[in-house]
Amino acid sequence: MALRRKVDYSSKMLLKEKVVEIYERFFQGEDPSLENPNFWDELFLLKPNVYKLQSAIENLSGDHILELSRILRRFFVECIKALDHKHHIRILYSLQTLCALISSMYSRTRDDCNFDIINALIGFEDVEKHMHELVYHCHGFLVGDWPNSLKSMCLKLLLSIATGTDVIDHNILLEYLMVDYIFESLVKLLCNATYRLNFGRDVILLLTLLMNYRKPEAANPYVVKLSILDDELSLNGYGSIIAQSLTDFCRHLSSLEREPQTINWFASLSNIVGNIFIAEDKIASEPQIRTNTGIMLALYEIVHLNRNFVSILAHTQTELNSEFLISSEAILKPSDENNDSSEKESDAIVSEPSNLLAAVFQFCSVAMQNIKSEEAYNNVKLCFIVLTCITEDQYANSLMHDFHLVFRVHLLRAPMRHRQPLKENVPQPLAVSLLDLLVEFIMSHMMKRLPVELYRQCIGIIHRLLCYQKKCTVRINYNWKMLWEALITLLKFLIVNENHASKEVDVFSLTSQIINVFNLFITYGDTFLASPRNYDLLYYEIIRMRTVFENVYSFALKYSSVDGDFRDPASKIISGLINIRSIINHFSPKIEKWIAENSCSPSEDEVLNILRRNYDSLTLKLLDNLDQYSRYTEKPNHVGFFSVIVRQVILDTRKSIDFTSFSVHKILREFSSIS
Repeated sequence: MALRRKVDYSSKMLLKEKVVEIYERFFQGEDPSLENPNFWDELFLLKPNVYKLQSAIENLSGDHILELSRILRRFFVECIKALDHKHHIRILYSLQTLCALISSMYSRTRDDCNFDIINALIGFEDVEKHMHELVYHCHGFLVGDWPNSLKSMCLKLLLSIATGTDVIDHNILLEYLMVDYIFESLVKLLCNATYRLNFGRDVILLLTLLMNYRKPEAANPYVVKLSILDDELSLNGYGSIIAQSLTDFCRHLSSLEREPQTINWFASLSNIVGNIFIAEDKIASEPQIRTNTGIMLALYEIVHLNRNFVSILAHTQTELNSEFLISSEAILKPSDENNDSSEKESDAIVSEPSNLLAAVFQFCSVAMQNIKSEEAYNNVKLCFIVLTCITEDQYANSLMHDFHLVFRVHLLRAPMRHRQPLKENVPQPLAVSLLDLLVEFIMSHMMKRLPVELYRQCIGIIHRLLCYQKKCTVRINYNWKMLWEALITLLKFLIVNENHASKEVDVFSLTSQIINVFNLFITYGDTFLASPRNYDLLYYEIIRMRTVFENVYSFALKYSSVDGDFRDPASKIISGLINIRSIINHFSPKIEKWIAENSCSPSEDEVLNILRRNYDSLTLKLLDNLDQYSRYTEKPNHVGFFSVIVRQVILDTRKSIDFTSFSVHKILREFSSIS
């Protein structure tokens, strides 16, 4: 065996990068620039060691930072001066150094609430001058003919500032970003397809965060500017970024769920049993659901603020996979086809056109699979708020109910063993897909700790859709029986669990909403139901499930007969049940008479014939305000909620900012092509 020479590596000193030695001298209180008049020009030709710079600052004590404040301020100012240089590499490295300085100083403020980032890094006397200069340079890089690497680094720098503090209103440096030309530069990026592809998501997140800075307190210029933005190219770019982000998320989820099946019967059985227990957790743990909260917040802001954006909802095109989402039933069902056929099917996948609304519905169907954690609950609440804003808009409703504007929307359904297989997913108006989404939510979230607020939002959206259909006499081809059954099932669940639910949550308002929806069908159903048979089926369902309605009446009567907080809402439920009970009391004796005469139970068609023959003798009361609802307002009810959402977006965005990894060779190629 050959002899091996042992090397004592501990005796060798590790070589330090020159830039690291410079950092160390800075933080030892020295100023290397005093020895060399060209020091700063040479420094920004060295690639920054971001990790060393950040860790050095974060490890300094508060007193030590104050002692070094003069040197830190000089460092900061020289970084800004380098932005005016003609050498692209110097500019890029100075931007990267600024990112490291600012992010590490913000990290100190999060650890020490008394730490003053302005005093330590910039100085009160010069903060306005230097921040104005920094922001102006960023604007020039974003709108000018500069390489993509510089534009991307500028956006990362601005995002580092915007996400500096967990509570956005405490971020005092954002005051210097509240300028019109930054808004204009970001909007200009939205108009360019290449820029949208490269960093459109960063643009959208930055705009969204800036819009939420001191939003409830004062007139935020970004809110004002976005609300009056009418450039179709910019709005279309905004919508396409959101659509593509949600589309990519759903495609990624689809690829995770699309697992190769085996023909072994034991393995198939194991797969079925395992999926019963892990399907929900698998979706719930999907990290991208949370990372898309910022995208949904961006959608909310523009839908809520900008009326011109509504037309983009249905016209923003994105290429969607025809197998965009695999339903839970498909996952649970073992494949009885061989691998060759599966490969042929995957090869035959054809992209089909879709739009922003279809992508939103698909994303919502995924997010709604889990509401157990606070974050998941808030994400679903945000989805419902977005849908509420959309369904309150007249033009958005006209787009969703347009028979000529049809899309194939693939909604994820919760795995339930008793479900019947879905029929073939055919293109249909978006309003139909939205109703399917809402019915799915109703049926899949009845639990002991009932999410009443989410259910109220869900029923409110259904109510808004029906109000539009009634107002405009729009008749869509929808299986209304699914909706009626879902609402009655929810009523039954509320009554069965009323002892627990009435103490924990306000079930009276939710019950009133459901009753109001039925009254809207009863009173005005002839204006929007597709055929008289649909109207007959409504009465049939009410009579078939009359026990549920009688139990609701008994429940409300119990609380209305005693003094207490629930007396008035219970009385409101009783008033709302007048027509429903009249229908039950009018037709039930006639059906019982038929049963007595024929000594058998009537079929559905026979019951419908009994109803048709006895409509004339039915007396109903005309109830008021069935098609009225309180329009959505952010203030004051949702201000606290959006503070929580913005904080979540800040935390997630901060983690995603990566200003350390880039290819020098790629950057040099970019710079050479520009020059």
